[in-house]
Amino acid sequence: MSRHGAMLHARRRPTTSLRRRIKRVVLAALAVFLVWFGISFGMGMTNPIYGSSMPARAAEWFRDHGFSTFVNWIENEWYSHHPPPVGGKPPAGAIRRPTHKPLVVKSGPPHLSPPPPIQPFASPPIAGEGQWSAVGRTVDGIPALYVTTLRPDAVHTSYVVGVAWMDTKLLKATLYSGSQIPGGGPYPFTAPIEPNAAKTLVAAFNAGFLMSAANGGYYTDGKTIVPLRTGAASFVVYKNGSSTVGQWGRDVTMTPNVVSVRQNLDLLVNNGQPVPGLNANDTTQWGATLGNAVYVWRSGLGVTADGALVYVGGPGLNITDLANILSRAGCVRAMELDINTDWVNFSYYTPSPPTAAATPNNGTMLLSLPNEQMTGTAARYFQSWWARDFITMSAAPPTTTAAGTGGDRTASSRLVRSSRGSSSTSKNGGRRTSTTTHRPSGSG
Repeated sequence: MSRHGAMLHARRRPTTSLRRRIKRVVLAALAVFLVWFGISFGMGMTNPIYGSSMPARAAEWFRDHGFSTFVNWIENEWYSHHPPPVGGKPPAGAIRRPTHKPLVVKSGPPHLSPPPPIQPFASPPIAGEGQWSAVGRTVDGIPALYVTTLRPDAVHTSYVVGVAWMDTKLLKATLYSGSQIPGGGPYPFTAPIEPNAAKTLVAAFNAGFLMSAANGGYYTDGKTIVPLRTGAASFVVYKNGSSTVGQWGRDVTMTPNVVSVRQNLDLLVNNGQPVPGLNANDTTQWGATLGNAVYVWRSGLGVTADGALVYVGGPGLNITDLANILSRAGCVRAMELDINTDWVNFSYYTPSPPTAAATPNNGTMLLSLPNEQMTGTAARYFQSWWARDFITMSAAPPTTTAAGTGGDRTASSRLVRSSRGSSSTSKNGGRRTSTTTHRPSGSG
């Protein structure tokens, strides 16, 4: 070999060696990444905190690990090819039909008059649409929960949403807190629902957004978890179990009687009307939706003039649809709760006899047909792994003070003594007239 050739060979050896080292480092790093990815992603796919479905868990995992742009692109592509259907009919049986006329109940503990029917948005109405049915555990034989179903607008007529009306003179509210929402803890009220609480449980439903997206605060058990924002839409629970929805600093304020405040965005309904400036195409002010889709699963909570709470939840809703339904259901003020498929869940419980404990086996989701089914089943809030906040409504002992004043309820409960049944209007007696003045819906 010539002197020149030897020099070239000597130069190649370090270059080749360097390339091999780089290749080995890259392959080792790739192997480490694949091992980490396999373990982390595998754990995410088995972690129900990320959602109930595999696609939801995958999307949440990728978002949590810096791949939001990639996930949003995939979701946008899917939703752009799967717009909400226009026209059509809802699945058979999706519209609940009441089987008995309500009856007047003039005795028993203080209670609200049952709600009037909701005028359907689509025409002609389907039999039973917007008509209330008494369901769930009764209090002294008096229905405390009514539900109905209806189509959300006159265009997307194959969709059905559920509406629940809750008597706040017969029911007390509790805000349950989670390690994910609001974070931190431990909390005295957190999943799973304990056996003692299950003895009076009537309904449980989702709360609001992740606190990072809620544009509001969180207060419970004497502690400010996230600072409260003046002007935010707020669900407020008082010491006596009464509750309301209002604008923080105007309708509701901090008093010694407040035990929990859950804020989420701004009021959606005010003075009985959808707030001005709602934009059906807005996917920013009212929450980031899957694929920036306008029509998605949404939920909301409002309060009526006489203090009842109204929950709305279902698929194919834009923000104006949600506001319109809450307003037409009689809400004077209302707020949006959580959105997207995996997080909208309202369950009610009908133990037999009515004095028995609520369990997943006697629970029913507000929407339960295969094509309109809420995700998560009636067992969701009985699971120890559930890490988001939620709200329960439970049968309450009689009260000697008006709601919102913070007076304690008496210890002697006349709870659910009747053996006349719990879910049928004919067994319970449906329509009833209030035997005391209506509970105010203002501040505590």
